Amino acid sequence: MLYYLSYLQEYFGPFRLFEYVTLRSAGAMMTALLIGMFFGPFTVRSLTRFRTVAEDRYKDLFPNEHINPLKNRTPSMGGLLIIAAIVISALLWNVWTCPITIALTVSLLAMSAIGFTDDYFKVAFKKRDGIPGKAKLIFQFVIAFGAIFYINSMPETHGMMWQFYVPFLKDPVWVSPLVMVFSTVVVMGSSNAVNLTDGKDGLAVGCMVFAAIAFGVFAYLSSHNVFAIYLGIPVVPGIEEAAVFAMAIAGACIGFLWWNCHPASMFMGDTGSLALGGILGLIAVFVKQEITLAIVGGVFVIEALSVMIQVTVFKRTGKRVFLCAPIHHHFERLGWTETQIVVRFWILAGIFAMLGLATLKLR
Repeated sequence: MLYYLSYLQEYFGPFRLFEYVTLRSAGAMMTALLIGMFFGPFTVRSLTRFRTVAEDRYKDLFPNEHINPLKNRTPSMGGLLIIAAIVISALLWNVWTCPITIALTVSLLAMSAIGFTDDYFKVAFKKRDGIPGKAKLIFQFVIAFGAIFYINSMPETHGMMWQFYVPFLKDPVWVSPLVMVFSTVVVMGSSNAVNLTDGKDGLAVGCMVFAAIAFGVFAYLSSHNVFAIYLGIPVVPGIEEAAVFAMAIAGACIGFLWWNCHPASMFMGDTGSLALGGILGLIAVFVKQEITLAIVGGVFVIEALSVMIQVTVFKRTGKRVFLCAPIHHHFERLGWTETQIVVRFWILAGIFAMLGLATLKLR
């Protein structure tokens, strides 16, 4: 909305500042951050009133160990605050008519709806697994593929979603409609990886801050002809709106972290984690950095791989590779405190984000 004030710059010169992506990105980040911090107490009270409490959240992971009773009284579904902060910030600072903005906003809300339904089933109907896993995957596939297909069908970006790039090479290594299917799987994987990481106070949301900022930088560079050509990355029309959106994600996560840091006042639940992971993957697809996502989101990849390895080996041999999966619970079993786990994983997330950005100069 504020972007359209730039149309009035002939009447008031400073309005032209709202054209600049850098200003809108900073504004989006600060707006989402303030919304998250200011409305945190209201969200906690509302979720507690509606009994969205994560009962027995840890009993399946540690059935024979003492569980902090405070964890079982902490409300879940706090991701509603994150989603609201992002959407309000995007409405204020993004260009509404841009296909990238439309795709990201609709996908965020749709992914969040899946997570909300999953959380609601767990709370209202006491279903430990929420909605069936296959149904969840089908909905994720439809949302992700729909967003990618929509961007690929736009005149200015037609055919771009058919191109597959790898770090260190300037030209696409694969051009095919099947790339859209692969990209959809990437988005689904990202969504579920962030969901698996959400197991400690501030863990997933803190790591998301680093990843969102990194892809905000990728999106900004891909929108600038001079920078993109110099760095050897594809120029994507309208992708600057993804940069603004990514900064809104980072700001919303920081604002939520104010209330989610140990000891957490609320958990974001699947309502937030599935949506955040899905949108992170979607931004990576739009900037044609699917492989780089595995580097930037290294913590999420490690968490997901630990579960896959644990399940596969246990089914085949009956033995466990890790003391508990996802891997952050393995370190908890080794004696690391919750704060040690979270902060050390944040450090790793920062390192992975810098490694991902470093690939820009290696093409």
